[in-house]
Amino acid sequence: MLLGLATVAIWIYLLTRHGNFWRDPVEIAPPPPSLWPDIVAVIPARDEADSIADTITSLMAQHYPGRLSIVLVDDQSSDGTADLARKAAAQAGAEDRLTILSGESLPPGWVGKMWAVNQGLARAAETAPDAAFVLLTDADIAHAPDNVAQLVAKAEARHLDLASLMVELNCFTFAERAVIPAFVYFFRMLYPFDWVADPGRRTAAAAGGCMLVRRSALDAIGGVTSIRDRLIDDCALAAALKPKGRIWLGLADGTRSLRVYPELSDIRAMIARSAYTQLRYSPLMLVGTVLGLSLIFLVPPWLALFGHGTGALFGLIAWVMMIISVAPMLKRYRRSLLWAPLLPLVALFYLVATIESAWAHWNGAGGAWKGRVQGGHA
Repeated sequence: MLLGLATVAIWIYLLTRHGNFWRDPVEIAPPPPSLWPDIVAVIPARDEADSIADTITSLMAQHYPGRLSIVLVDDQSSDGTADLARKAAAQAGAEDRLTILSGESLPPGWVGKMWAVNQGLARAAETAPDAAFVLLTDADIAHAPDNVAQLVAKAEARHLDLASLMVELNCFTFAERAVIPAFVYFFRMLYPFDWVADPGRRTAAAAGGCMLVRRSALDAIGGVTSIRDRLIDDCALAAALKPKGRIWLGLADGTRSLRVYPELSDIRAMIARSAYTQLRYSPLMLVGTVLGLSLIFLVPPWLALFGHGTGALFGLIAWVMMIISVAPMLKRYRRSLLWAPLLPLVALFYLVATIESAWAHWNGAGGAWKGRVQGGHA
């Protein structure tokens, strides 16, 4: 009975006191700025032939009243990424707005993405010296036509140093339908967006696919040099910026990822690449995560199905609250609410992937991505 009561108490806290992590946020469009500043987008790209043309095209087609230029860092791709980007810019009639930089070899102490971004920022300082903001975006993101304008308007209206969007993830294959909405749900549970935006809280997070950063704030922290070895670079950047300014993180409408995860194994590998990094490579935090996720997500259905009396009732109540909490995310991703009771199974999937992440790190294969093994730091 005490175990069931504990799960109910935890879920009451999560639903009422944990930064509204489960609610679908309602954003009021900010007023446009009196002057639209210059923007430069920096895109690190390593073997992104499948998506780079769509990414470049979507940026070239932005309904942005100011000047928007792009620096693409071709991080030693072997699939013609740079040529495809150049062709996309030409088809948009905007070759003069795209600069392509061939990335240098990865030096010691850097993770690949941050080294590419660092080179891109250096080139951006030359090609767009008057740009007030840098848009750090991935090479597999299709931006909605008004995405940049909305981010800039929000950053200017709220005096933000960082405005980031968690883009819409693909949710078409069975694996994606089963797991992706929960991925966003768990991320928001870990980093409640209300707390991210609250200057009085230390919680800091961003989503690396789409980050608009005020250039003066980025310069003030020394660019990305201070996070050069961070595998989870987006949250590290947010943590570096928040003590000196304001940050904001939201969910995108229309700006989406082009990366596809056909099988559950693909999603498991994506999670395992950085999950143990998120735990700061700490065995104690790993044990705490296993126990915490088990208590929050696995114990309630176990008690409801196999418990007796009051314990079973408490388990059912906690399970119902869990279902209520995930329903808005399922609705956002246009998934049936019949998926909601299966959240404990998805949590178990993520738990296994987290343990796999720790195992890979212990065996010297942590952070593997496109031919590189990058241990990094949390």
